[in-house]
Amino acid sequence: MTLKVSQRGLIPPFIVMDVMRAANEREAQGEDVLHMEVGQPGTGAPAGVVDAVRAAVGTDKLGYTDAFGLPQLRSAIAAHYQFQYNIDVKPSRIVVTTGSSAGFVLSFLAAFDPGDRVALASPGYPAYRNILSALGVEVVEILTGPDSNFQPTPELLDAEILRTGPVQGLIVASPSNPTGTMVPPEKLKSLIDYCSARHIRFISDEIYHGITYGTVAQTAAAFSRDAVVINSFSKYFSMTGWRLGWMIVPEDLMRSIECLAQNLFISPPTLSQLAGVAAFECRDELDANVRRYAENRKLLLGELPKAGFDRLASADGAFYVYADVGKLTNDSVAFCARMLAETGIAATPGTDFDPSRGHQYVRFSFSGDPEVMAEAMQRLIAWQGT
Repeated sequence: MTLKVSQRGLIPPFIVMDVMRAANEREAQGEDVLHMEVGQPGTGAPAGVVDAVRAAVGTDKLGYTDAFGLPQLRSAIAAHYQFQYNIDVKPSRIVVTTGSSAGFVLSFLAAFDPGDRVALASPGYPAYRNILSALGVEVVEILTGPDSNFQPTPELLDAEILRTGPVQGLIVASPSNPTGTMVPPEKLKSLIDYCSARHIRFISDEIYHGITYGTVAQTAAAFSRDAVVINSFSKYFSMTGWRLGWMIVPEDLMRSIECLAQNLFISPPTLSQLAGVAAFECRDELDANVRRYAENRKLLLGELPKAGFDRLASADGAFYVYADVGKLTNDSVAFCARMLAETGIAATPGTDFDPSRGHQYVRFSFSGDPEVMAEAMQRLIAWQGT
C-alpha cells in the first residue's frame, strides 16, 4: 500500500545547507575550512543581550506570550522606527515572529491564495520562491542584472505583467541576498506607487537593514501603510539562532495574521523576546560588527578580481559578494565543490538564488573574521594562478 505524500514538500532544497554539510564533513575529517558559504554573522549575540537573558532565566516563568509578542518588545521595535527612520509606527501594527521565516509564511498565507501570482527578483533568496510554491502560489521571476543593480524596477515588472499576465504581489529585498544591492529611496517609492496603483501587495524584506556601506537603507513603511515589512534580529543584531523577527502589518491583514499566528506558532519564543528588548540597547557593539564587515567587503572587492572574479554585484549592503564566474565555469555547483576540495574555501553556488542563470554565479559571504577573509583571498589568488 502506498500512502499519500503531499506535493508541497517536493520543492528544491536550500543548497547552501548542502554546501555547509559538505564543509562540516571536511572539518570532521580533520581538514581546514574557510567558511564563506553561510549567511550569518560571525559573531554571537551582543553582551547586553546575554546579560539580559542570564537575568531572566530562573526568575521569569517563560510561559506563552500573546501571539503578537511581548508588549515591551513591540514598543521597543516601534521606538526603533522612530530612532532609525524618523517615522511613527504604532506598536499595535507590529507582530513579533519566530524569525523572519515565520513572517514570510504568515504574510504569504494572509495575502495570497493558491493560484495567485507573486513576482520577485531573480537572483533572490530561494526561500521566497520555495515557500510560495509549497503554498500553491505561482512564482513570477523577474530576471535582473547589472543594468538594474540586480533589483526589480517598475519597467521590468510592467514588461513581465504584459508578457505573462497580472500579479497579486511583489517581494523586494533591499539590501538583497545574494547580491547585497539596494533600492534607493526614490526608486523604492516608485515601486511602491506602481504596486499601489495596480492593487499589488508589496512585501518588503528588510532583514539586512543596519548593514549598509555608504548609504542608509529606507524602510517601505516610510512610503506606505499598505506594505508588509519584514525584519529580523538575525543579521544586524547578530542573533540568528534565537529565531526572532518582526513584521509591520497593514490594518487589513491584522486579524488574518493574528489567527494564523495563534494556530501555527502560538507565540514566538519568550526568552528570545526578552533578549530582543535588550538588543536595541547594544548599538555600539553592533555597529562595530558592521565596521568589521565593511573592512572585509573592501578586502574582497579589491582581491577577488586578482583571482579572476572581476564581475561583481555592487554589494551596497548585507555581507555578500555575488560574482559572475561565467568565464571560469558553466557549472557553479561543481566549481564550488572543487574550490572546497582544493582550497578549503566553502562558497555557495548561484543556483540557489537564480534557477536559470545561477550556474554562472557564486556567492561569497564576508561576515567572518578578517583573518579568515584575508587567508581565503590569498588561497583563491594562488588557486586561480595554478
